[in-house]
Amino acid sequence: MKFNLLAGACIVAMMGSGPAIAENRAENRIDQIRPDAPELAAYGTAPVGVRTLNLTNPNQINVAKAEAGKEPPRYDRPLTLEVWYPAKTDQMGGEYRTLLRDGKTEVTLKGRAVRDVEPLKPERKYPLIIISHGYPGNRMLLSPLAENLASKGYVVASIDHTDSTYADRGPFGSTLVNRPLDQKFVLDEISRQETSSNSFLSGLVDTSTTGLIGYSMGAYGAVITAGAGVSDSAVTANWSAPNSLLAIHKAGSETHRQLFDQRFKAILAIAPWGMQRGMWDAAGLAEIKVPLFIMAGSVDDVSDYQKGIRKIFEAKMPVDRYLLTFDNANHNAAAPMPAPAESWKVSETLGYAPFDHYADPVWDTVRMNNIAQHFASVWFDLKLKGDQDKARYLDLVEDAEKGVWSAQQGGGFKPDHTYWAGFKNRTAKGLKLEHRKPD
Repeated sequence: MKFNLLAGACIVAMMGSGPAIAENRAENRIDQIRPDAPELAAYGTAPVGVRTLNLTNPNQINVAKAEAGKEPPRYDRPLTLEVWYPAKTDQMGGEYRTLLRDGKTEVTLKGRAVRDVEPLKPERKYPLIIISHGYPGNRMLLSPLAENLASKGYVVASIDHTDSTYADRGPFGSTLVNRPLDQKFVLDEISRQETSSNSFLSGLVDTSTTGLIGYSMGAYGAVITAGAGVSDSAVTANWSAPNSLLAIHKAGSETHRQLFDQRFKAILAIAPWGMQRGMWDAAGLAEIKVPLFIMAGSVDDVSDYQKGIRKIFEAKMPVDRYLLTFDNANHNAAAPMPAPAESWKVSETLGYAPFDHYADPVWDTVRMNNIAQHFASVWFDLKLKGDQDKARYLDLVEDAEKGVWSAQQGGGFKPDHTYWAGFKNRTAKGLKLEHRKPD
């Protein structure tokens, strides 16, 4: 019988600490770090605070209510943010109330952040990272990554995208048009609040060095925010926004040119959707101006790993880009939080267990979260903080299976050691990291 190393490791861990694992699941903890996690998955030294912000983007096109052949109505678009930040507190731990995928079931998540505590004012302002969820999703979906990064000296703002959450899922066209607009608006608004004495963000965040994390449709928006204009065929497709409203993001258009913001310095795109539908052509992808780190499962059948995700990575563009692949993982690779205990029950609303929205049938979610935390820390420390020492964590043998663990007795490694930096022996199995230099 062929033994699966990842499954075996999970079984061993469960045998050794079954009650602890069961308790973590029952408590819906988002802050779990496994013993076999890579080095930089560990939480940083800063206590973490969290606050909720309610924003309004005025006079926006109401894509959800647009009708064919008619001038689209406008409205003040509401956006809710969860903002994590390094905090001045001796406390640790708090709760989040959120909804499951069915849009009805309320659950409580437990993490390390403390609600509404005083920020820890830095000598040097913290870089900003914006998080953009999938369709549907909400601002808590990537909370394990958000809390973790905040503990390492970042302000992290995760968006509830109107018309795209579990509670208010609307027409798909609204998500297509609004994702990059929301991402840019949040950057502008946090920049405004950073200079306002009435905001807790005052003097806290440096928006000139901003990163963006997108998952699925959030990653679709991130690719556009990075500079890729959409194709003519995407604008007119039957699944696109009505009245060709997506044309504001068309490659070569003035509206798309004006959308680009050079304050975005690094993009982390997890399972980006759209290329498999012809969202971008070669000319559009060649407009990307921001370094790109992509994460994906090799059998993703939503964004289509081969025809979608890889095509983005392999396209010619003038920036560094990486592709981290989880072998045999599907669309839920790396991004979603561990499935809440309440999600294991079949939902009458959905007709299936919401568990499927969060979990992967092959990979353990906490394991993937830890790997995402490790590489996100590497990527943003390198690109936003200029920490060149982190580059060694990207200088890897492409296929982790081919890495050689060769340690000396008493410590240190032999010259033939090529195992992935930051990973313990045998723990990089099932991973591949590819790199393309600017074209």
